[in-house]
Amino acid sequence: MKREIIKIDEALCNGCGVCVPNCHEGALQIIDGKARLISDLMCDGLGACIGHCPEGAITIEKREAEPYNETTVMAEMVKKGKNTVIAHLKHMLEHNETAFLKEGIDYMKNNPKELTFDLGEVVDEVYGNKPETNAGCATGGCPGSKPQSFAKPQGFQMAAPASEQPSQLGHWPVQLHLINPAAPFFKNADLLIAADCSAFSVGDFHSKWLKNKSLVIACPKLDSGIETYINKIAMLIEEAKVNTITVMIMEVPCCGGLLRIVNEARQMTSRNVPVKAVVISTKGEVLKDEWV
Repeated sequence: MKREIIKIDEALCNGCGVCVPNCHEGALQIIDGKARLISDLMCDGLGACIGHCPEGAITIEKREAEPYNETTVMAEMVKKGKNTVIAHLKHMLEHNETAFLKEGIDYMKNNPKELTFDLGEVVDEVYGNKPETNAGCATGGCPGSKPQSFAKPQGFQMAAPASEQPSQLGHWPVQLHLINPAAPFFKNADLLIAADCSAFSVGDFHSKWLKNKSLVIACPKLDSGIETYINKIAMLIEEAKVNTITVMIMEVPCCGGLLRIVNEARQMTSRNVPVKAVVISTKGEVLKDEWV
């Protein structure tokens, strides 16, 4: 298969070895005084090593290569200890490689005798959240999929009948795959990028959060074509010149991928657009509302 993989210019490489410990996958070694890619299977093509090469000898190319294999990598990774595993998994998380991330965690879950560290502590460190938030990921169940029931107080009523609460949606479509970044309703707009579940969790979604904003929705866990999402958000920033971006996500770990997608898009553009992160609990409470 043809995929992105690192390329080493041997004329530039001085064999310093700085790149080797910064390849968390263990795909690089110094052989005969030069850095060598020892296995296509172990190079993820994301380029964590590139910025650590003082000679600029490492680049990314697209060529025929064996598919990256996370299980093969993790089998070697666990031998290097807890900190190396954490660095590797964070690397995957930062690049939104959620499938490989899950595969790596599943490998450790299914091979506990190979571990010299606590898997739960690794998962907590990678996601940077409370232990109870991530425990499900390590034990096989995503906390975002855990059934919960929220009983309302006796006599609970909405403040006003639904018919008296008008929709604040000002355009269609709203799904990120379907929108056209060149549509006039995105021009100079305050943009709300909302995780699919958020509108169903927040009681005042229309009146407080959507009012006077243009909307796009996405799910970083279930949607495919994440690269398309990044490119479209970059176009909204660079070409539609959106004024601000509010990213509304749920508290579950996988939802954080939406904010990472926005940050990747920001890095592709020349405009510095203010971004606000709003984190919603599964009960609809606002846990975080701040500019990032």
